[in-house]
Amino acid sequence: MNALDVQRIAAFSDGAQGGNPAGVWIGDVLPDEAEMQRVAHEIGYSETAFAAPLGEDWRVRYFSPESEVPFCGHATIALGAALAARHGDGVYSLRLNDAAITVEGRRGVNAEGEALTSAALQSPPTRSAPAPADVVERALALFGYQPGDLDPRIPPALAHGGAGHLVLALRSRALLAAMRYELDAGRDFMREIGIVTVIFVWAESDTLFHTRNPFASGGVYEDPATGAGTAALAGYLRDLGWPHGGAISVVQGEDMGMRSRLYAAIGVDKGASIRVSGTARRL
Repeated sequence: MNALDVQRIAAFSDGAQGGNPAGVWIGDVLPDEAEMQRVAHEIGYSETAFAAPLGEDWRVRYFSPESEVPFCGHATIALGAALAARHGDGVYSLRLNDAAITVEGRRGVNAEGEALTSAALQSPPTRSAPAPADVVERALALFGYQPGDLDPRIPPALAHGGAGHLVLALRSRALLAAMRYELDAGRDFMREIGIVTVIFVWAESDTLFHTRNPFASGGVYEDPATGAGTAALAGYLRDLGWPHGGAISVVQGEDMGMRSRLYAAIGVDKGASIRVSGTARRL
């Protein structure tokens, strides 16, 4: 197997622009772990998804350039687009390391005649808990913020939607744009406390959010679209009693010049999975 066998697909695009590039490899049998890690490192995207048939389902594993991750939303959306292109529109059952989920892919074109696939994933179950004060203090110092920069309406939390994230809500869009950190220090911090990313979020309204997701745990400074993080955030907002009205929209990647759009449908049951959707385009 080599990098030429991997499809390149941008997930959660903003129309025919932006989105988060993911690698997608589909074969009869998954390669061994070392080979998948090598290829993911060579591709260099924040994640590459590897999929092979498993009965009526698909066995899926996700690798960043430096490590395996238990779940990746944007790579799942990219996989849904690739499966729709290969096997037709529909809903596909996926078996992850620690969960069973689905992804749906529906092919189409936009008004300009450009090919876009609508895709939606059903996340693993979600959960959240208040973030320990020392973790919050360390995160603020790492990323150059002060306690007064936080939005008290959305208290710091550890949120999970297939992978663990630290959620920190900021008071303004300008504060979100100012996020800076050192990659090595961020990697050590995230791995020590057992999270995949930090979700910095600014609430423009009750249903429209802007986010940035440092992904130092996987060797990536920042992700332009994070489906797993959006699922975790949506689950936390439900747990918090936020007036989301059943769905939120997320804009991510603007500060990277890779504007992405994500949508999350939120049910009423605490701990339930989140439906995260968007569009995907081939690179």
